[in-house]
Amino acid sequence: MSTSFDDFLKEQLKDPEIKKEWDALQPEMAIIQAIIDARHDSGLTQKELSERTGIAQGDISKLEKGNANPSIRTLQRLAAGMGKILRIEFVTASL
Repeated sequence: MSTSFDDFLKEQLKDPEIKKEWDALQPEMAIIQAIIDARHDSGLTQKELSERTGIAQGDISKLEKGNANPSIRTLQRLAAGMGKILRIEFVTASL
């Protein structure tokens, strides 16, 4: 019998320590996914985005893999290269 990753994750998140660490990673993961989704939505490869922004393709790859921590300025350059604007917002935390 095999379990899906979602089932495994659901089980693991019952542990308060694991849940705390998982929750702490969510903002970073959301940024990574937003970059990937926006690039795909724009129909661009990493190389094409690199050419438009002047950001090295290797650096874009690192961002998309979560191996770099982008500045707001870098995020703005990426957004502009994809014909988008960067929007950051604070939302009320759910308890």
